[in-house]
Amino acid sequence: MSILLFRLANVPEDEADEIRELLRSNEIDYYETSAGNWGISMPAIWLLKDEDLFKARQLLEEYQRQRLATQRELYLQLKKTGTNTTILASIKDKPLRFIVYLGAILLILYVSIKMVLEFGLKF
Repeated sequence: MSILLFRLANVPEDEADEIRELLRSNEIDYYETSAGNWGISMPAIWLLKDEDLFKARQLLEEYQRQRLATQRELYLQLKKTGTNTTILASIKDKPLRFIVYLGAILLILYVSIKMVLEFGLKF
């Protein structure tokens, strides 16, 4: 029976590739499911054999510890050099997108509050 090993939703492609390579190099049989045409299914990596679960989880935990350390180091380097992406930098980079998103958020809040005040408070 197939066993879920790793969900791929919101996982960077380089991380998914590294996990696939980790499983291949350790001769662990697996298959992968995608999010489907509409993106509502669960993209994941599944193991084919139950006996591979313990080894695969150990490998995955070690990999994730190493990835955490390297990504943290990369972040600190970017922060030190001032090239990391901040919210303010994103707004400066694409101000029109920020204004449109902010307008949409304010419109939704306005409509929601207006509906509650008009319809929700009458007993």
